[in-house]
Amino acid sequence: MGASLSNLTEAGSDGSGGPGLGDIPESCVACVFTYLTPPEICNLARLNRAFRGAASSDSVWEPKLPSTYPQLLSLLPPETVSNRSPLSKKKDIFAFLSRPIPFDEGTKVLWLDRATGGVCLSVSAKGMTITGIEDRRYWSWIPTEESRFQVVAYLQQIWWFEVDGLIKFPFPAGVYSLSFRLHLGRFFKRLGRRLCNYGQTHGWDIKPVRFELSTSDGQQVSCECCLDEPEKDDMGNHKRGCWIDYHVGDFVVTSSDTVELRFSMKQIDCTHSKGGLCVDSISIIPSGLRHGKKSL
Repeated sequence: MGASLSNLTEAGSDGSGGPGLGDIPESCVACVFTYLTPPEICNLARLNRAFRGAASSDSVWEPKLPSTYPQLLSLLPPETVSNRSPLSKKKDIFAFLSRPIPFDEGTKVLWLDRATGGVCLSVSAKGMTITGIEDRRYWSWIPTEESRFQVVAYLQQIWWFEVDGLIKFPFPAGVYSLSFRLHLGRFFKRLGRRLCNYGQTHGWDIKPVRFELSTSDGQQVSCECCLDEPEKDDMGNHKRGCWIDYHVGDFVVTSSDTVELRFSMKQIDCTHSKGGLCVDSISIIPSGLRHGKKSL
């Protein structure tokens, strides 16, 4: 099939054969490209000059961009945009936004999903309000390459556990999922091997953690989940030693106005302490992209 496609590409370009792919008008190719995903467009752009030209057309990339992309660009630090080549074409804007871009002093990252153009957002633990975070008896910051923010909050021990966040963000219309990224145990490397210490991990099996989210238009979602299952240690406790995305819930955006979103997780039963937990971030992605991620 590869040889046949190659023949089609070359035929007609020098007048020695019948019509080929190179004879298709660029406008027709551009029309077809509007029905394809960005990766498919980029792959087909390698075939010939007409396909390359169509793959650079604004009419192809305009529908791939979220309706709020001007607002997304305005959120970014000026130096982030100015250091790039001029974003004069929609293809360049899509390529720029499809890479994770930090903003708000590095506490948030936004990007577009390359296959769908869906808007994704992640907020670091440093961008949240964490009870007792300034007291080194309770919390510490751990540098790590396992976080896109290069640092996570580690809870040693506390009685009142509460993490809150508030964001205002121009999500385009759609359905979005919010998840907390958590890790039971303190991880580290020794002689190139990843190891975990669970010496301070306790209290997460006694009472569930309550997760909540609410939007400025009145949507509210909550759920509860025990973060630990020590009784399964002999059979393999799947909640320890790995990063897990705890799905809080979904919310619907019906317009392109800025959405105000509040989210939290808490375990404030002071009859017992809890500790040994890493808090990395929250992520907000289109709900259709949540499948395939390790989550609960």
